[in-house]
Amino acid sequence: MAGHLKKQLKDAVKVISSGSLLFASYLTVVGDERFYANQLMPMLQRIVGAETAHVLAVKMIGLGLVPLNRYQDPASLEVNTLGLKFKNPIGIAAGFDKHGEAVDGLYKVGFGFVEVGTITPKPQEGNPKPRVFRLTADHAVINRYGFNSCGLITAQQRLKAREPAQQEQSKAGLPLGINLGKNKLSQDAGADYLEGVKVLGPLADYLVVNVSSPNTPGLRNLQGKAELRQLLHMVLKERDALQGESKPPVLVKIAPDLTTQDKQDIADVVTELGVDGLMVSNTTVSRPEMLQDPQKSEVGGLSGQPLKDLSTSTVREMYNLTKGKITIVGIGGVASGQDAMEKIRAGASLVQLYTALTYQGPPVVTKIKRELEQLLKEQGFSSVSEAVGADHRGS
Repeated sequence: MAGHLKKQLKDAVKVISSGSLLFASYLTVVGDERFYANQLMPMLQRIVGAETAHVLAVKMIGLGLVPLNRYQDPASLEVNTLGLKFKNPIGIAAGFDKHGEAVDGLYKVGFGFVEVGTITPKPQEGNPKPRVFRLTADHAVINRYGFNSCGLITAQQRLKAREPAQQEQSKAGLPLGINLGKNKLSQDAGADYLEGVKVLGPLADYLVVNVSSPNTPGLRNLQGKAELRQLLHMVLKERDALQGESKPPVLVKIAPDLTTQDKQDIADVVTELGVDGLMVSNTTVSRPEMLQDPQKSEVGGLSGQPLKDLSTSTVREMYNLTKGKITIVGIGGVASGQDAMEKIRAGASLVQLYTALTYQGPPVVTKIKRELEQLLKEQGFSSVSEAVGADHRGS
Protein backbone atom coordinates (compact mmCIF):
# COMPACT_ATOMS: atom_id res chain seq x y z
CA MET A 1 0.00 0.00 0.00
CA ALA A 2 2.77 2.41 1.03
CA GLY A 3 4.73 1.51 -2.12
CA HIS A 4 1.68 2.16 -4.29
CA LEU A 5 1.14 5.56 -2.61
CA LYS A 6 4.81 6.44 -3.11
CA LYS A 7 4.54 5.57 -6.82
CA GLN A 8 1.38 7.71 -7.15
CA LEU A 9 3.15 10.63 -5.49
CA LYS A 10 6.17 10.24 -7.81
CA ASP A 11 3.88 10.16 -10.85
CA ALA A 12 2.04 13.24 -9.59
CA VAL A 13 5.34 15.11 -9.12
CA LYS A 14 6.38 14.13 -12.68
CA VAL A 15 3.07 15.38 -14.10
CA ILE A 16 3.26 18.64 -12.13
CA SER A 17 6.93 19.18 -13.13
CA SER A 18 6.17 18.48 -16.78
CA GLY A 19 3.16 20.78 -16.61
CA SER A 20 5.24 23.53 -14.98
CA LEU A 21 7.97 23.13 -17.59
CA LEU A 22 5.42 23.25 -20.41
CA PHE A 23 3.79 26.34 -18.89
CA ALA A 24 7.18 28.03 -18.43
CA SER A 25 8.08 27.15 -22.03
CA TYR A 26 4.78 28.60 -23.22
CA LEU A 27 5.38 31.85 -21.28
CA THR A 28 8.91 32.01 -22.74
CA VAL A 29 7.72 31.59 -26.33
CA VAL A 30 4.79 34.00 -26.08
CA GLY A 31 7.02 36.58 -24.41
CA ASP A 32 5.06 37.08 -21.19
CA GLU A 33 6.50 40.35 -19.79
CA ARG A 34 6.06 39.59 -16.09
CA PHE A 35 7.40 36.03 -16.44
CA TYR A 36 10.55 37.33 -18.15
CA ALA A 37 11.12 40.22 -15.72
CA ASN A 38 10.25 38.41 -12.48
CA GLN A 39 11.19 34.76 -13.08
CA LEU A 40 13.15 33.91 -16.22
CA MET A 41 15.73 36.73 -16.36
CA PRO A 42 16.56 36.66 -12.59
CA MET A 43 16.96 32.86 -12.80
CA LEU A 44 19.26 33.11 -15.84
CA GLN A 45 21.30 35.82 -14.09
CA ARG A 46 21.88 33.50 -11.13
CA ILE A 47 23.15 30.74 -13.44
CA VAL A 48 25.07 32.63 -16.14
CA GLY A 49 27.81 35.26 -15.78
CA ALA A 50 27.23 38.74 -17.22
CA GLU A 51 29.50 38.54 -20.29
CA THR A 52 28.53 34.92 -21.09
CA ALA A 53 24.87 35.95 -20.91
CA HIS A 54 25.56 38.84 -23.29
CA VAL A 55 27.32 36.58 -25.83
CA LEU A 56 24.52 33.98 -25.60
CA ALA A 57 21.81 36.64 -25.99
CA VAL A 58 23.45 37.96 -29.18
CA LYS A 59 23.74 34.39 -30.53
CA MET A 60 20.11 33.49 -29.71
CA ILE A 61 18.70 36.73 -31.14
CA GLY A 62 21.03 36.36 -34.14
CA LEU A 63 19.42 32.96 -34.80
CA GLY A 64 15.98 34.57 -34.61
CA LEU A 65 15.13 32.71 -31.39
CA VAL A 66 13.03 35.50 -29.91
CA PRO A 67 9.60 35.52 -28.25
CA LEU A 68 6.54 35.93 -30.47
CA ASN A 69 5.73 39.59 -30.98
CA ARG A 70 2.22 40.37 -32.17
CA TYR A 71 2.26 44.09 -31.35
CA GLN A 72 1.70 46.29 -34.39
CA ASP A 73 3.38 49.70 -34.19
CA PRO A 74 0.63 52.36 -34.32
CA ALA A 75 0.96 55.46 -36.53
CA SER A 76 1.44 57.60 -33.39
CA LEU A 77 4.85 55.99 -32.76
CA GLU A 78 6.25 56.72 -36.22
CA VAL A 79 9.03 59.32 -36.28
CA ASN A 80 10.55 61.05 -39.29
CA THR A 81 13.91 62.61 -38.53
CA LEU A 82 17.47 62.66 -39.94
CA GLY A 83 15.83 62.20 -43.35
CA LEU A 84 14.78 58.70 -42.24
CA LYS A 85 11.53 57.01 -41.28
CA PHE A 86 11.41 55.15 -37.94
CA LYS A 87 8.41 52.84 -37.40
CA ASN A 88 8.84 53.44 -33.68
CA PRO A 89 11.29 55.50 -31.62
CA ILE A 90 12.74 52.65 -29.52
CA GLY A 91 16.20 51.50 -30.62
CA ILE A 92 18.81 49.09 -29.31
CA ALA A 93 21.88 51.03 -28.16
CA ALA A 94 25.40 50.34 -29.40
CA GLY A 95 27.33 47.92 -27.21
CA PHE A 96 24.81 45.08 -27.45
CA ASP A 97 25.42 43.90 -31.03
CA LYS A 98 29.04 44.98 -31.22
CA HIS A 99 29.89 42.98 -34.36
CA GLY A 100 26.64 43.23 -36.37
CA GLU A 101 25.62 39.61 -35.78
CA ALA A 102 22.00 39.95 -34.67
CA VAL A 103 20.45 42.81 -36.67
CA ASP A 104 17.50 40.92 -38.14
CA GLY A 105 16.67 39.23 -34.83
CA LEU A 106 16.66 42.63 -33.10
CA TYR A 107 14.11 43.98 -35.60
CA LYS A 108 12.06 40.85 -34.85
CA VAL A 109 12.13 41.76 -31.13
CA GLY A 110 10.34 45.00 -32.08
CA PHE A 111 13.07 47.65 -32.11
CA GLY A 112 12.40 50.58 -34.46
CA PHE A 113 16.09 50.88 -35.28
CA VAL A 114 19.28 48.96 -34.58
CA GLU A 115 22.70 50.42 -33.89
CA VAL A 116 25.70 48.10 -34.21
CA GLY A 117 29.19 48.65 -32.81
CA THR A 118 31.26 50.24 -31.53
CA ILE A 119 33.44 49.05 -34.44
CA THR A 120 37.16 49.91 -34.56
CA PRO A 121 39.34 49.83 -37.72
CA LYS A 122 41.50 46.87 -36.63
CA PRO A 123 40.13 43.92 -34.66
CA GLN A 124 40.91 44.20 -30.94
CA GLU A 125 40.23 42.10 -27.86
CA GLY A 126 39.22 44.89 -25.50
CA ASN A 127 40.09 44.88 -21.80
CA PRO A 128 40.91 41.77 -19.74
CA LYS A 129 37.99 39.79 -18.24
CA PRO A 130 36.02 40.07 -16.02
CA ARG A 131 34.85 43.37 -17.53
CA VAL A 132 31.05 43.36 -17.09
CA PHE A 133 29.33 43.51 -13.70
CA ARG A 134 25.64 43.38 -12.87
CA LEU A 135 24.49 45.65 -10.07
CA THR A 136 21.29 43.68 -9.54
CA ALA A 137 20.19 45.65 -6.49
CA ASP A 138 20.34 48.84 -8.58
CA HIS A 139 19.04 47.51 -11.94
CA ALA A 140 22.35 48.65 -13.40
CA VAL A 141 25.47 47.37 -15.13
CA ILE A 142 29.10 48.49 -15.01
CA ASN A 143 31.16 47.58 -18.06
CA ARG A 144 34.75 48.16 -19.08
CA TYR A 145 34.72 46.17 -22.33
CA GLY A 146 37.11 48.65 -23.99
CA PHE A 147 35.81 48.47 -27.58
CA ASN A 148 36.25 44.73 -28.17
CA SER A 149 35.64 44.64 -31.91
CA CYS A 150 35.79 42.34 -34.94
CA GLY A 151 37.23 45.25 -36.96
CA LEU A 152 35.94 47.08 -40.02
CA ILE A 153 36.57 44.40 -42.66
CA THR A 154 34.70 41.58 -40.88
CA ALA A 155 31.84 43.94 -40.01
CA GLN A 156 31.71 45.17 -43.61
CA GLN A 157 31.51 41.61 -44.98
CA ARG A 158 28.81 40.66 -42.48
CA LEU A 159 26.66 43.75 -43.18
CA LYS A 160 27.27 43.63 -46.93
CA ALA A 161 25.87 40.07 -47.02
CA ARG A 162 22.53 41.34 -45.70
CA GLU A 163 22.53 44.68 -47.55
CA PRO A 164 19.50 43.88 -49.79
CA ALA A 165 17.51 42.81 -46.71
CA GLN A 166 18.53 46.01 -44.89
CA GLN A 167 17.45 48.17 -47.82
CA GLU A 168 13.96 46.64 -47.50
CA GLN A 169 13.97 47.14 -43.71
CA SER A 170 15.07 50.77 -44.07
CA LYS A 171 12.28 51.47 -46.59
CA ALA A 172 9.82 49.93 -44.13
CA GLY A 173 11.01 52.33 -41.39
CA LEU A 174 13.64 50.18 -39.67
CA PRO A 175 16.99 51.97 -40.15
CA LEU A 176 20.47 50.68 -39.30
CA GLY A 177 23.01 52.81 -37.43
CA ILE A 178 26.73 52.08 -37.25
CA ASN A 179 28.78 53.30 -34.29
CA LEU A 180 32.45 54.03 -34.97
CA GLY A 181 35.40 54.13 -32.58
CA LYS A 182 39.20 54.25 -32.52
CA ASN A 183 41.67 51.49 -31.73
CA LYS A 184 43.17 51.64 -28.26
CA LEU A 185 46.77 51.88 -29.50
CA SER A 186 46.06 54.16 -32.46
CA GLN A 187 48.22 57.28 -32.64
CA ASP A 188 45.84 59.00 -35.07
CA ALA A 189 42.22 59.04 -33.87
CA GLY A 190 41.08 61.10 -36.85
CA ALA A 191 42.39 58.54 -39.35
CA ASP A 192 40.53 55.76 -37.47
CA TYR A 193 37.18 57.52 -37.71
CA LEU A 194 37.74 58.44 -41.38
CA GLU A 195 38.48 54.81 -42.20
CA GLY A 196 35.25 53.82 -40.43
CA VAL A 197 33.24 56.31 -42.49
CA LYS A 198 34.85 55.17 -45.74
CA VAL A 199 34.37 51.41 -45.14
CA LEU A 200 31.01 51.32 -43.36
CA GLY A 201 29.37 54.61 -44.40
CA PRO A 202 27.87 53.06 -47.58
CA LEU A 203 26.11 50.40 -45.46
CA ALA A 204 24.72 52.75 -42.80
CA ASP A 205 21.48 54.71 -42.57
CA TYR A 206 23.26 56.85 -39.97
CA LEU A 207 26.76 56.95 -38.48
CA VAL A 208 27.77 57.65 -34.88
CA VAL A 209 31.12 59.11 -33.88
CA ASN A 210 31.71 57.67 -30.42
CA VAL A 211 34.04 59.99 -28.49
CA SER A 212 32.62 59.25 -25.06
CA SER A 213 33.34 55.68 -23.94
CA PRO A 214 35.12 55.88 -20.58
CA ASN A 215 37.00 52.62 -21.28
CA THR A 216 39.45 53.75 -24.00
CA PRO A 217 42.28 55.91 -22.61
CA GLY A 218 42.15 59.50 -23.86
CA LEU A 219 38.98 59.02 -25.92
CA ARG A 220 36.86 61.50 -23.97
CA ASN A 221 39.48 64.20 -24.62
CA LEU A 222 38.14 64.27 -28.20
CA GLN A 223 35.05 66.04 -26.78
CA GLY A 224 37.17 69.17 -26.18
CA LYS A 225 36.15 72.06 -28.45
CA ALA A 226 39.21 72.29 -30.74
CA GLU A 227 39.67 68.50 -30.97
CA LEU A 228 35.98 67.90 -31.64
CA ARG A 229 35.75 70.61 -34.31
CA GLN A 230 38.76 69.23 -36.17
CA LEU A 231 37.55 65.61 -35.94
CA LEU A 232 33.96 66.32 -37.00
CA HIS A 233 35.07 68.61 -39.83
CA MET A 234 37.12 65.72 -41.27
CA VAL A 235 34.38 63.15 -40.67
CA LEU A 236 31.71 65.26 -42.40
CA LYS A 237 34.06 65.88 -45.33
CA GLU A 238 34.68 62.12 -45.64
CA ARG A 239 30.94 61.43 -45.41
CA ASP A 240 30.24 63.96 -48.18
CA ALA A 241 32.87 62.29 -50.38
CA LEU A 242 31.13 58.88 -50.24
CA GLN A 243 30.16 57.63 -53.68
CA GLY A 244 26.58 57.03 -54.78
CA GLU A 245 23.44 58.09 -52.95
CA SER A 246 24.76 57.11 -49.56
CA LYS A 247 25.36 60.26 -47.51
CA PRO A 248 24.35 59.02 -44.06
CA PRO A 249 23.62 61.55 -41.31
CA VAL A 250 26.39 61.84 -38.70
CA LEU A 251 25.67 61.95 -34.96
CA VAL A 252 28.06 62.40 -32.04
CA LYS A 253 27.76 60.31 -28.89
CA ILE A 254 28.60 62.35 -25.79
CA ALA A 255 29.23 61.58 -22.14
CA PRO A 256 26.88 62.52 -19.30
CA ASP A 257 29.90 63.64 -17.24
CA LEU A 258 30.48 67.00 -18.92
CA THR A 259 30.91 70.46 -17.44
CA THR A 260 28.50 73.26 -18.40
CA GLN A 261 31.26 74.73 -20.58
CA ASP A 262 31.87 71.36 -22.31
CA LYS A 263 28.19 71.13 -23.21
CA GLN A 264 28.13 74.68 -24.55
CA ASP A 265 31.26 73.96 -26.62
CA ILE A 266 29.75 70.77 -28.09
CA ALA A 267 26.51 72.61 -28.94
CA ASP A 268 28.52 75.38 -30.65
CA VAL A 269 30.60 72.93 -32.69
CA VAL A 270 27.71 70.71 -33.88
CA THR A 271 25.62 73.77 -34.77
CA GLU A 272 28.49 75.48 -36.60
CA LEU A 273 29.49 72.38 -38.62
CA GLY A 274 25.98 71.13 -39.36
CA VAL A 275 26.32 67.81 -37.53
CA ASP A 276 23.02 65.95 -37.86
CA GLY A 277 22.45 64.83 -34.29
CA LEU A 278 23.59 63.99 -30.77
CA MET A 279 23.43 60.68 -28.92
CA VAL A 280 22.84 61.60 -25.28
CA SER A 281 24.38 59.87 -23.46
CA ASN A 282 27.04 57.24 -22.99
CA THR A 283 27.66 55.51 -19.64
CA THR A 284 28.77 57.51 -16.60
CA VAL A 285 31.96 57.28 -14.56
CA SER A 286 30.13 58.88 -11.63
CA ARG A 287 28.68 56.68 -8.87
CA PRO A 288 25.40 58.09 -7.51
CA GLU A 289 25.00 57.97 -3.71
CA MET A 290 21.97 55.68 -3.94
CA LEU A 291 23.90 52.66 -5.33
CA GLN A 292 23.40 49.60 -3.12
CA ASP A 293 25.15 46.73 -4.91
CA PRO A 294 28.53 45.53 -3.53
CA GLN A 295 30.00 45.72 -7.08
CA LYS A 296 29.32 49.47 -7.31
CA SER A 297 33.01 50.39 -7.03
CA GLU A 298 34.13 48.38 -10.06
CA VAL A 299 35.90 50.58 -12.64
CA GLY A 300 34.00 51.31 -15.85
CA GLY A 301 30.89 52.96 -17.24
CA LEU A 302 27.65 52.71 -15.28
CA SER A 303 24.39 52.20 -17.20
CA GLY A 304 20.77 51.44 -16.31
CA GLN A 305 18.39 52.95 -13.79
CA PRO A 306 20.95 55.11 -11.88
CA LEU A 307 21.97 56.83 -15.16
CA LYS A 308 18.40 57.77 -16.08
CA ASP A 309 18.01 61.22 -14.50
CA LEU A 310 21.56 62.32 -15.38
CA SER A 311 21.08 61.43 -19.06
CA THR A 312 17.60 63.00 -19.20
CA SER A 313 18.89 66.26 -17.75
CA THR A 314 21.74 66.19 -20.33
CA VAL A 315 19.12 65.69 -23.10
CA ARG A 316 17.20 68.69 -21.71
CA GLU A 317 20.32 70.85 -21.60
CA MET A 318 21.54 69.92 -25.09
CA TYR A 319 18.06 70.58 -26.55
CA ASN A 320 18.17 74.04 -25.00
CA LEU A 321 21.71 74.77 -26.16
CA THR A 322 20.96 73.66 -29.74
CA LYS A 323 17.57 75.47 -29.66
CA GLY A 324 15.80 72.24 -30.59
CA LYS A 325 17.30 72.30 -34.08
CA ILE A 326 19.43 69.15 -33.86
CA THR A 327 18.04 65.61 -33.55
CA ILE A 328 18.72 64.10 -30.14
CA VAL A 329 18.66 60.38 -29.33
CA GLY A 330 18.10 59.88 -25.59
CA ILE A 331 19.93 56.95 -23.98
CA GLY A 332 20.28 55.89 -20.35
CA GLY A 333 17.99 54.03 -17.97
CA VAL A 334 15.02 53.59 -20.31
CA ALA A 335 13.02 50.66 -18.90
CA SER A 336 9.38 51.81 -19.26
CA GLY A 337 7.11 53.94 -21.42
CA GLN A 338 7.33 56.65 -18.76
CA ASP A 339 11.15 56.67 -18.96
CA ALA A 340 10.96 57.03 -22.75
CA MET A 341 8.33 59.77 -22.48
CA GLU A 342 10.48 61.77 -20.05
CA LYS A 343 13.37 61.78 -22.52
CA ILE A 344 11.06 62.67 -25.43
CA ARG A 345 9.47 65.56 -23.52
CA ALA A 346 12.99 66.72 -22.57
CA GLY A 347 13.92 66.92 -26.26
CA ALA A 348 14.75 63.45 -27.64
CA SER A 349 13.18 62.47 -30.98
CA LEU A 350 14.29 58.85 -30.49
CA VAL A 351 15.44 56.76 -27.52
CA GLN A 352 17.63 53.70 -27.06
CA LEU A 353 17.95 51.05 -24.38
CA TYR A 354 20.29 48.21 -23.52
CA THR A 355 20.49 47.50 -19.78
CA ALA A 356 16.69 47.06 -19.48
CA LEU A 357 16.98 44.22 -22.00
CA THR A 358 19.39 42.39 -19.69
CA TYR A 359 17.00 42.68 -16.73
CA GLN A 360 13.60 42.27 -18.40
CA GLY A 361 14.38 40.35 -21.59
CA PRO A 362 13.02 40.99 -25.12
CA PRO A 363 9.38 41.60 -24.02
CA VAL A 364 10.50 44.93 -22.48
CA VAL A 365 10.50 46.46 -25.99
CA THR A 366 6.79 45.81 -26.60
CA LYS A 367 6.00 46.87 -23.02
CA ILE A 368 7.70 50.26 -23.54
CA LYS A 369 5.99 50.83 -26.90
CA ARG A 370 2.56 49.96 -25.53
CA GLU A 371 3.01 52.21 -22.49
CA LEU A 372 4.35 55.05 -24.64
CA GLU A 373 1.39 54.77 -27.02
CA GLN A 374 -0.95 55.07 -24.01
CA LEU A 375 0.95 58.02 -22.50
CA LEU A 376 0.82 59.95 -25.78
CA LYS A 377 -2.99 59.54 -25.82
CA GLU A 378 -3.34 60.51 -22.16
CA GLN A 379 -1.19 63.63 -22.58
CA GLY A 380 -3.01 64.75 -25.72
CA PHE A 381 -0.32 64.09 -28.33
CA SER A 382 -1.22 62.50 -31.65
CA SER A 383 2.39 61.48 -32.31
CA VAL A 384 5.84 61.19 -30.73
CA SER A 385 7.03 64.17 -32.81
CA GLU A 386 4.39 66.39 -31.20
CA ALA A 387 5.72 65.48 -27.76
CA VAL A 388 9.41 66.14 -28.53
CA GLY A 389 10.61 69.02 -26.33
CA ALA A 390 7.13 69.53 -24.79
CA ASP A 391 8.68 70.36 -21.39
CA HIS A 392 10.44 73.38 -22.92
CA ARG A 393 7.23 74.77 -24.39
CA GLY A 394 5.48 74.47 -21.06
CA SER A 395 8.12 76.54 -19.28
